[in-house]
Amino acid sequence: MGVTFRNYSSIPYFSADYELVREFLIRINAKKLYSPYLLWGAWEWAVTHKDRDNDNLGQIGLWEDSGKLVAVVTYSDKLGDAYLIVDEAYPYLKAQMVKYAKKELQNNRSINLFLYDGDVEFQRIARDEGFRPTQRTDINTISVLDINSLQSYSLPEGYSFLSMAESWNWYQNHRVMRRSFGNETRPAYDEITIQQRMKMLSSPMINPDLVLAVIAPDGNYVSHCVLWHQKDDYYCYVEPVATDPDYRKLGLGKAVVLEAARRCGELGAMQAVVCSGQQFYYNIGFYPIQTVSKWELVPIEK
Repeated sequence: MGVTFRNYSSIPYFSADYELVREFLIRINAKKLYSPYLLWGAWEWAVTHKDRDNDNLGQIGLWEDSGKLVAVVTYSDKLGDAYLIVDEAYPYLKAQMVKYAKKELQNNRSINLFLYDGDVEFQRIARDEGFRPTQRTDINTISVLDINSLQSYSLPEGYSFLSMAESWNWYQNHRVMRRSFGNETRPAYDEITIQQRMKMLSSPMINPDLVLAVIAPDGNYVSHCVLWHQKDDYYCYVEPVATDPDYRKLGLGKAVVLEAARRCGELGAMQAVVCSGQQFYYNIGFYPIQTVSKWELVPIEK
């Protein structure tokens, strides 16, 4: 029958197609980090994110071979940014994928492709379709941490770790995320906002023991980290990490990330992966392994 194309389901959150993409990402990364910029943990985080555009899910493109997903063109939060992931056994689909993204994932005539540096075939196809690479930023770096060589870490006196498997407080979770990302002007603790926060950590793949907070002596959550890992994975994915600005420079961010990584190590993970080149991660033991460039569609001059 060969490879066939279809659109992703318009059903939001945990549909059959959501599971299909997740299992595809697990399968192609089972032996090596083939698509570290879009691991299954990143997919889970995107699917439940409060800023996700759930009105255009049907624009996501899927290529299947006898029912097996072999390629996906998707956006993360909204149309305009495209991620192209293809099984390495199907490189001939790359041209179709670029053309599809160019046509179907535009937002107000704007479309960006995120392509791995070094994937010359994808780059040449994108160039021929009118895309041009832009300057990279640190967010387009994939970095890893070797869990068997974690740095030492500790919490200041009076501080402690708490996991979502214990007595988790969603208001406190929202508080540290809100403060960490400078969203003080947004609604604080209304019920709709708290429900959105709960939804963001509602994935069926969540391991509550790997959702951690650092508790200050006054009881507030002041640092937070989530690691995504499932049994038999040799890697775990870091997303998100947050520390209250009033509690930075105390080693709390380092401690919560490394404690979560240690717990993943006990479950069999050998590496932690983060999509960041921030100095914070390098300082605690991560190192860069791959970069991704944003390619913009350049208007044709007349």
